[in-house]
Amino acid sequence: MAVFDLDFTLHQGEFTLTFTVNVEARALALFGPSGSGKTSALEAVAGLRAPRRGRIAINGHVLFDSERHINMPVRQRRTGYVPQDILLFPHLNVRENVTYGMREGHRPALPLLVELLELSTLMDRRVGSLSGGERQRVAMARALYSGPDVLLLDEPLAAVDLPRRRRIVDALLGIRDELSVPLVYVTHLPEEALTVADWAVLIENGRIAASGPPCDVMPSD
Repeated sequence: MAVFDLDFTLHQGEFTLTFTVNVEARALALFGPSGSGKTSALEAVAGLRAPRRGRIAINGHVLFDSERHINMPVRQRRTGYVPQDILLFPHLNVRENVTYGMREGHRPALPLLVELLELSTLMDRRVGSLSGGERQRVAMARALYSGPDVLLLDEPLAAVDLPRRRRIVDALLGIRDELSVPLVYVTHLPEEALTVADWAVLIENGRIAASGPPCDVMPSD
């Protein structure tokens, strides 16, 4: 469970995102149409975009505060970020990708990650031979092995075909519950938010249209 204190305004050209969520949750889902600002909100938490004003804090750990002139560098934020366009190193095998660039400090044990994300048969394979779902699980393992305080995911099921989606959802539940790593993730799938998240935010045209338990926010059909 994490306390998300997110209250910021972000400008991108003529587009403005106003985002305010203050909630305690294990998993926070960002939902809405393309171009609404979901990924921009995620990137602001990751430190890849700087808001014009506001505050971003998780469990009291301040990542950004315009009034106090705080804008923590990406590497110091202890956020594990998995973008939609997964960038794995093609010249390295899965094991080398997962352990690449690991930071000092507390992190999940590698055997635990391998078991949780079902990577045991993949560790010596080159990433070019992996399916979309396998690549997604490897990317999550690499982000988790850095020992993040929160895992940020952009459309984790977008590149996964329907039969393999259940395995990714099971992995997300394991990350949330067994590793106790809170999640913030962008999704366009209501069923994913209903299964994994305990708080959902509907974003439309750069504004929060609804925020609450997923059963109250997600479309009913």
